[in-house]
Parts: sequence; structure tokens; C-alpha cells
Amino acid sequence: MRSTVMSTSKMEGPIGPNEAIKVTKIESFVLKNSWVFVKISTDAGIAGWGEMLKDDAKACAAGAEEVSSYLVGQDPRRVAHHWQAIHRGAFYRGGPIKTAIISGIDQALWDIAGKCYGVPVYKLLGGPTRDKVRVYGHVSEDTGINAMKVGPQSSRQAFKYIENALFVDEVVERFAALREQHGYGVDIAIDFHGAVQPPTALLLVKALEPYKPWFYEEIVQALNIDVMAEIAAKTHVPIATGERIFTKWGFREILEKRAATILQPDICYAGGISELRIIAGMGEAYYSPIAPHNPQGPCSLAASLQIAACVPNFLAQERGDNEYEDLLATPLSPVKNGFRPIPTQPGLGIEIDEEKLASQVGEPNAYMPRFDPDDGSVVDW
Repeated sequence: MRSTVMSTSKMEGPIGPNEAIKVTKIESFVLKNSWVFVKISTDAGIAGWGEMLKDDAKACAAGAEEVSSYLVGQDPRRVAHHWQAIHRGAFYRGGPIKTAIISGIDQALWDIAGKCYGVPVYKLLGGPTRDKVRVYGHVSEDTGINAMKVGPQSSRQAFKYIENALFVDEVVERFAALREQHGYGVDIAIDFHGAVQPPTALLLVKALEPYKPWFYEEIVQALNIDVMAEIAAKTHVPIATGERIFTKWGFREILEKRAATILQPDICYAGGISELRIIAGMGEAYYSPIAPHNPQGPCSLAASLQIAACVPNFLAQERGDNEYEDLLATPLSPVKNGFRPIPTQPGLGIEIDEEKLASQVGEPNAYMPRFDPDDGSVVDW
């Protein structure tokens, strides 16, 4: 989906806080890999970029352009006001698609605000709380990354409601082999991806404890917080969750019931930069760090890095080892010794190469349901 890709007008430089600036256009772009970008243009020649949830890609892209009826003609620097107007202006508030739309627009507005004032976004949010950002991804001597995440098995598969002892033993043996290979100097988390049912999840969290996982991610779906809290209370390994939870209201119950220690909001889904900062603040009161979820593109990572740079309770950034040479005019600074430098350029600190982006626009990959190979029933993934 989308449309025409327009060239970005060159920004002539920062503008003063009292100088007028108005939104002139909102465009959205759906890539073949299902990433969804939104571009907001202004009459000052400054454009901002953001990303949205990659599920329901076409719906998110269309929804972002529908916001034009409200946002065109407005001052883009009133970011908090626009977040409230888009969220509360709808009779049916929240939901994954609506919040994803707000998330992308929020990122783009912060990008514009930072460019207007000539500073990275985190400098508008109180300044840096750290000099660099720890990332996890592919363990490598070249990058110095010493933190990774694995699934219960080498590939995603259908899990039954209650798995047998052989399954549990195989998962434990695989993790034990990884621990033997990497030692305890590498942090290794296990992502259940919400695909394991509670009875099996409880067996696994206890059986894996001797090998000291970094954390357990999405041990179960976050639809019944009480069940997650029960499992969390039965293990000393930290529980992480949040990639499918949106807004401060979604994370409130997680924190209050101690269902998870590590919060993983997705900046393209949970409400954007504005909302992630609030969620991090809520987590701080419960001694809970954030480790933002990120399976997406350069705006997602760049916006997440802005949050990592300005909140005190940051743990690590997922998939922070991608430089995105295929979409950026200038690739991100490389990871060194397991850390990525905090951005220094204005706004999100990146420049989308619109010709590169245009070459990847197309029909998005479809997300299809998955089925149990034994009986054909639908399974979580």
C-alpha cells in the first residue's frame, strides 16, 4: 500500500520556539516485509518519520492518513496535546490498531520537534541518563554483544496444552547446551512467545532455573494477568512481558499484580515515545526496568534509543544491532563492546532514504494462523 513517495524538502535548520510551523501532509508507506512507516510534512520544510505495528499493516497505514483531518494545519510541536486529542477524540478508545496509529504519529511529531530545536528527542525529555545503550541480539566478538534470546526450541512449532516429559527434557537439554557453549558471561533469555500453555510453562520455568536464564519472556499470553502472576510467584527468574500490551492502562495491572518484572513495550504499538516514557516511570515505582520490544525498522529502533537514553530504569534494547543500511541515508553508528552510542543528530537521529524506501513498498506479507500438525486445531505462535 501507498501510494506515491514524495521527496523530503530539505530542512533549512532549527527554528525558534515562537516561530510558526504547521503540518501540511500525512503519508503512510507499507513495505513488502509488513513494516509500516508514516511521514508528516510541514510548511517549514521539516518532515518527521515514525513506524507503526506491522500486523494489520494496511489498516494502520489507512488510519494514519485519516488523522489528516485533525492534524493538518496544527503545530506539530504540541506532541502531548495531539496524543490526547487523537486518543480521546475517538468514541472507541485504545485497541491495537488505534494505538499503533498514535504510536507512529507520536514518533514522527517528536522527530519534527527535535529537528525544530536542533536537538535529539531525549534532550527534550530531560537529557541523557546514560552515555550508551546496551543491546542484545546476535552474540558476536566483532560487536561485543554478550546478551541473546532464544526460543524453547530451535524453531517455532505447535505446543500442546500439556506437553510430556520428553518435551520438557529436550528444551532443558537445548538450553543447557547453550549455557555450556557460551558460559555464564553471556546473558541468555528464553522467549516462550505466549505460545506455551500455563501447565507446561510452569514445568519449564522450574526445570530451566538451574541454568540461570537472564529472563523468561511471555511465559503465557497476557490476557489473564492472574495466571501470569501465579507463575511469576513460583520462580526467582525475572519474568518479562509487554510486546502485545498497549498504553499505560495495559501495564498498570501487570505492575500491580507483579505478573512481570521486566516491561517490554513496543514503541510502534504501545503509544509511541510519549507513552513509553510514562510506562517507564510507572515501572520505576515498582523497581521494574524496561527492555523495549523491537522486531521492526529504523524508526522503531531510533525512537526506542531516545527512550533508552532518557529513562533511569533501562535494561537492554532488543535487536539493537541492525544499522539499516537498506533504508537509511546514513547507517546507524555501529555497536561496540555490546553497546550502541546514543543518537546525537536532531529528532530521532536518522534520515530515511526515500528512494531506498520506495523500492521496498508493496503488498505486505500476510500473517496466517498456525495449526497443530496432529489434529489441525489452531495454536498460539
